[in-house]
Amino acid sequence: MDRTVREIHADFAHRAGYIGSGVGVAVMDTGIIKHKDFDHRILVFRDFCEQKQYPYDDNGHGTHVSGIIGGNGSASRGRYRGIAPGCNLIVLKALDRYGNGNTKEVLEATEWMIENKERYNIRILNISVGMLPSAKKEEKERLIAAMERAWNHGIVVVAAAGNNGPDAGSVTIPGILKTIITVGSSDDEGLPAKQHGLMPGYSGRGPTDQCIVKPEILAPGTNIISCSAGGKLYEMKSGTSMATPVVTGAIAVLLSAHPRLRPAEVKLILHDSAVPTALKGKKKAWGKLDVARMLLKSRPFS
Repeated sequence: MDRTVREIHADFAHRAGYIGSGVGVAVMDTGIIKHKDFDHRILVFRDFCEQKQYPYDDNGHGTHVSGIIGGNGSASRGRYRGIAPGCNLIVLKALDRYGNGNTKEVLEATEWMIENKERYNIRILNISVGMLPSAKKEEKERLIAAMERAWNHGIVVVAAAGNNGPDAGSVTIPGILKTIITVGSSDDEGLPAKQHGLMPGYSGRGPTDQCIVKPEILAPGTNIISCSAGGKLYEMKSGTSMATPVVTGAIAVLLSAHPRLRPAEVKLILHDSAVPTALKGKKKAWGKLDVARMLLKSRPFS
């Protein structure tokens, strides 16, 4: 995370005092443990899989994602600090120990989030649930409708592009949805990807069936060190599931600076501040995330 924070210039925001304080981030994933880096900021844990009352993570994915978003790095003396170390976490366990989920649990988690949006100041949803285009039409439509409903209720939905690249049209659902923000990995090529069992160029790519450019934004997603739910404090993971919380954390930072921004305004700022990449046309996206540029481009909205 130390490398990632510097690479996207989140350290600029941190020095300016913008760390996501007070912003509620819903993380729909495999759960979370009470890691030292989350201190008292796990406001809610809701288990839609086993209905357990206490925070747990029987896979580790959700804890790692949450650390990227909002870990404060206290167990590493700040080295593995997340992008928005002051944000609050609302953790919705909708994925099981294998990282799989079903539409029913995702929909239940989404409805609970919308109903409790004001209570916990939920401004962002980070979702790594992904269906392939080959999924049943009804299931796809229900998931897409749920994410669109969340967006229309003022929640910025940030979804992973999936790890099925490099072929065109490989973005997973709900990442194909025009409204929401879809994230790809900016560093998905070469040996590091292979070391994690991923194909070089793994990041899902558009266009969608509606000829929409996806993903919109790219962020580091390979060899990301963050909080572990296992026997050690931190571990390394790779994938667009890691790039997505980088963007989610950046949006939490932005909303701590400008709390009144609406989802569409957040998306416009992301567009205007993205750094063009020199990827020889292999990836169609706005560009790469830059937090310092985000804050500078947000001034007309303040």
